[in-house]
Amino acid sequence: MNEPAPISFENTESAFAAKSNEELKKANFLFTMMGKPWLVNAGLKITPVAIKWHVPLTRTIIRKTIFQQFVGGETLEQTAKVVDKLAKYNVQVILDYGVEGKEGEENFEQARDEFIKVIDYASTQPNIPFMSVKVTGFARFALLEKLHTEMNKTEGSLIKRYLKALATLSSEEKDEWHRVRLRTQKVCEEGSRKNVGVLIDAEETWIQDPVDALTILMMDIFNRGKVVVYNTLQLYRHDRLQFLIDCHTAAVERDFILGAKLVRGAYMEKERNRAAELNYPSPIQTDKESCDRDYNAAVEYCVEHLDRIALIVASHNEYSNLYTTQLLDKKGLTHNHPHVHFSQLYGMSDNITFNLARSGCSVSKYLPFGPIKDVIPYLMRRAQENSSVSGQTGRELSLIKKEIKRRDL
Repeated sequence: MNEPAPISFENTESAFAAKSNEELKKANFLFTMMGKPWLVNAGLKITPVAIKWHVPLTRTIIRKTIFQQFVGGETLEQTAKVVDKLAKYNVQVILDYGVEGKEGEENFEQARDEFIKVIDYASTQPNIPFMSVKVTGFARFALLEKLHTEMNKTEGSLIKRYLKALATLSSEEKDEWHRVRLRTQKVCEEGSRKNVGVLIDAEETWIQDPVDALTILMMDIFNRGKVVVYNTLQLYRHDRLQFLIDCHTAAVERDFILGAKLVRGAYMEKERNRAAELNYPSPIQTDKESCDRDYNAAVEYCVEHLDRIALIVASHNEYSNLYTTQLLDKKGLTHNHPHVHFSQLYGMSDNITFNLARSGCSVSKYLPFGPIKDVIPYLMRRAQENSSVSGQTGRELSLIKKEIKRRDL
């Protein structure tokens, strides 16, 4: 058996092999601009308004800069070019229909149909093993919030609390939730039929419990003998390591495979601010060290139980990715173990993605797509993330500059 290539996240030749000289220079410019918080803050205020009022050249500028860096295209078909390019470097794709925040039954039905369309397309492509779903694409936020609140008034297992909460809904709300469940089940059913994994995204803590319950119920139906449904665990929450263990216990008891996508999290500032405003204990870890400790402990727990857990390490943290490969090495398991996958956002951390792929790991880019006006919230989060997490921007820039120097550009 061939030994895997040694992993070095400093290898910029491998990291940026897919980028032309022009693309590398453009990335250098973009991350330099995103490293200026005052510029990003101005952009965050101006861009949505400019898009709304059809200010000339706004879409063109966005399309040629931040959109091109972080999004696969405006349509499903446009992602093909990116997917094919990544495939040449053994990097797979998680497709994400990046439209957010559209409520109403008609929009929920349309979102379900769009997710099914994504699954059908992915099933025809050898390089797209997963797609991503947000339950808020199917369900009214206020209904999720009510269910979550009711679930937290009782004690017991997640499913017991969920069933008790359902009993408190009005008949109209029960019918509404039934439609949410059917939409989710329809998408998971299609994923199962077409052998495309369905990754359920994490949401804000104050609507997460019903999302978790719904996802576990879908796993109980579809994750028997193979893995279709994955839940997303945000380890910047101090309760998620225990939640992972509880979910594994349920999987053993109910005889299904637990799909666990581990992330650090996406709503930290919003969560802390809300906790302070409403005067309840923050659900967020007290410091980065605690988050890192729980994340790596969660990875270790999953690797110890790969017979019953399918793991996706969805992280931009270099140590966590390297640590996962070391745990696999220690157990004598291959880097492309069928229950272990790695993933990073498209447009970020290419040094991790491409070097993991070079080592034989099963790794993907999380690739959103959608009309510019609809993916603006996603793009704004990427811009904000890269300006607030100065270490990430600095790391991206230093690697890009290193490769520019290596190519003598």
